[in-house]
Amino acid sequence: MRRLTLPSWQEWRSELADVVRGLAGGFLFGIPLIYTMEVWWIGSYADAGGLLGVLASTYVIVFLLNRTDGFRQQYPDQIRQALTDSVEALAIGIVCVTWVLILLQEITWDTSVNEAVGKIVFESVPFAIGVGLARSILQGNRGGNDEENDSGQPPRSQGSNSTLTDIGATLIGSIFIGFSIAPTDEVPMLAAAISPPWLLVVIGMSLLVSYCIVFAAGFTTQKRRLQERGLFQRPFTETIVSYLLSLSTAAIMLYFFHRLDFSDPWNSWLEQTLLLGLPATIGGAAGRIAI
Repeated sequence: MRRLTLPSWQEWRSELADVVRGLAGGFLFGIPLIYTMEVWWIGSYADAGGLLGVLASTYVIVFLLNRTDGFRQQYPDQIRQALTDSVEALAIGIVCVTWVLILLQEITWDTSVNEAVGKIVFESVPFAIGVGLARSILQGNRGGNDEENDSGQPPRSQGSNSTLTDIGATLIGSIFIGFSIAPTDEVPMLAAAISPPWLLVVIGMSLLVSYCIVFAAGFTTQKRRLQERGLFQRPFTETIVSYLLSLSTAAIMLYFFHRLDFSDPWNSWLEQTLLLGLPATIGGAAGRIAI
């Protein structure tokens, strides 16, 4: 008889790191489509056959990605492993999308089951693909070691130069992601439906996702960033400062596109800025790990 053994702590830790990497890839690739009302509407009236077809097509795409890339740090050299990883990637995408749609109040207790399932299935497509692309989006080795550190080269410059570089990368990344969302009607629509307690959850979600992308997902330069000691280079401080920068960028973009005006009440500024701040923060985190 074969004895069943529980996974070791190292195996659990490795699996958790892979899942976090997949989550990060899903958010980086899929968050812009979350703010697209046309996808909400398509999912609302899609039939069961169409939804199964979307899931099957997504699974095939993710399977092909896992055969060549994937979200784990080792290449899946067996078809069975790629099949299993594809199921996990699709599940990660579905869980992420479900939570974000609930967070944005696009799925509530009043939403019918058919409408909720349709929205989740269609929105999970880019998330699942992002999970499958997680390693190739920004490659890192196990434990956050990158090639630059393995080669013995010194980390990038410390202090003010490093801080200015991170500030610039955060601003560029937040603008890159948020610029296509800011002029749309989705942000004010979401702001009209969301309540203050959920806004607090949006803040926490933005900070958590930003931290995971930069300091927990094992992408390129993670270990090097953890070793830096600039003004804002400590993980907690950098996450907070970069979030405030992304919020500032979001507010400026909303004003630039005339979605907000100084005559609008402060709560409109707050709600829309925080909602646009979620994708802007994700973009800012992507900008920092790209440098």
